[in-house]
Amino acid sequence: ISPRSRFHVMAKPIGPLCNLDCTYCFYLHKQNLLESSNQWHMADEVLEHFIRQYIQGQGHDVIIFSWQGGEPTLLGLEFFEKIITYEKKYASGKQIENDLQTNGVLLDDRWCEFLRKNKFLVGLSIDGPQYLHDKHRIDRAGKPTFDKVYRAAMLLRKHGVLFNTLTTVNRDNAKHPL
Repeated sequence: ISPRSRFHVMAKPIGPLCNLDCTYCFYLHKQNLLESSNQWHMADEVLEHFIRQYIQGQGHDVIIFSWQGGEPTLLGLEFFEKIITYEKKYASGKQIENDLQTNGVLLDDRWCEFLRKNKFLVGLSIDGPQYLHDKHRIDRAGKPTFDKVYRAAMLLRKHGVLFNTLTTVNRDNAKHPL
């Protein structure tokens, strides 16, 4: 890798584990294919090595970490506080940025304060208005999730967290682009 190389890695620190059971998800079933126990949580030692090596391997002054899952918020806020600690430890004068892709179900005031303070860009998964979103984005008990995701959007807005939305286009919402 040349000293000016730039590459981007999407970290999945909880692997395929998720608190939803979206009908179209291809990733949830990966836990059945991988030869592993149910220990999907990225160990602290691995997390620290990943952050150090990722920063050191970049040839630019701005380093972007992308955190995805499954559902990364299942790891808890303390895990993400460790991320910030390790990033500061190894930054060596480089600007560190983070983005988080989430279904938003677990977000609360404390999460949003942390995300704002640490300038995370949040991608919130929502598949349109309630009648379209709830057709496919259901929880593990088969219940709709729109109200929880919408609440998360309002919390992100309330706390001034920069966020965008990610919509999975499917056979139902594709018929209603507006």
